Amino acid sequence: MTGKLVLKALATAVAILGALASAPAAAQQKFITIGTGGVTGVYYAAGGAICRLVNKDRAKHGIRCSVESTGGSVFNVNTIKAGELDLGFSQSDVQYNALRGLAQFKDAGPWADQRAVFSVHPEPFTVVARKEANIKSFADLKGKRFNVGNPGSGTRASMEELLAATGWKLGDFSLASELKADEHGSALCDGKIDGFFYGVGHPSANIQDPTTSCGAKLVSVTGPAVDKLIADKPYYAKAVIPGGLYPNNPDPTTTYGVLATVVASTKAPADTVYQVVKAVFDNFEEFKKLHPALAHLTPQNMVKDGLSAPLHEGAARYYKEKGWIK
Repeated sequence: MTGKLVLKALATAVAILGALASAPAAAQQKFITIGTGGVTGVYYAAGGAICRLVNKDRAKHGIRCSVESTGGSVFNVNTIKAGELDLGFSQSDVQYNALRGLAQFKDAGPWADQRAVFSVHPEPFTVVARKEANIKSFADLKGKRFNVGNPGSGTRASMEELLAATGWKLGDFSLASELKADEHGSALCDGKIDGFFYGVGHPSANIQDPTTSCGAKLVSVTGPAVDKLIADKPYYAKAVIPGGLYPNNPDPTTTYGVLATVVASTKAPADTVYQVVKAVFDNFEEFKKLHPALAHLTPQNMVKDGLSAPLHEGAARYYKEKGWIK
């Protein structure tokens, strides 16, 4: 065999060995997807923050994380349940209802395999109205063109609960539009609707846009119906959106809301969920800087507040190692 042939044979052998060596590595690469919400909402940004931290160490654990913009909480829960998403964001009330088969999950029945991973930022229900509509309170929206949220979103589910508590029906609005969160700001500024309802962490680009572009006003959501909801439902709490957070809104806005939570199914491998949780809490200061709505979080609250489903085995393992739970 000539020198050239020997070299060629060696090169081929090395290539084959390299392919064989890399085959298990490729097989071990695990892809996970986190369901979020509209691209201008905090779910999408927070999901991106989680994936960024997971992917930072993907050479060690072999997990590659990506986010998917979705219809929101109810969609995420149903899609995780169907096995088409690994993790997803869900309002704390949607998590509660899914576990028990209540409200929008009445027909499907309880989802006993739902597991909580951690909670994230508070989500005050935010009513925004056109400046020209002269809306001073939620009651003023009766007979107006109002965006109630897209079916499949936690926002819509919460809106329906508020309407029931108030004794209103969708027909009490002259138009009850079902635009997605990414569409309602421009519809407001274009004069197609008079207001919208949205559960979101603050500050949010979604609210920043219409308050900047057309001087939209935040409207307080208060009164006996809201007080009763807070008293009756363990997942609701009063909330205040600070004055001056958005242009043309110098005064605080009093409302109520839920917590954003991350959920999974018992089908999600414990090691995978452990690595996701570890990525977030081992890099916690960096995580908090990735979006202003995350700035005031504490691990001690995130492992208990707003969580009505049992903790996922992988998350619980990490929290026990840290001494945050027993």
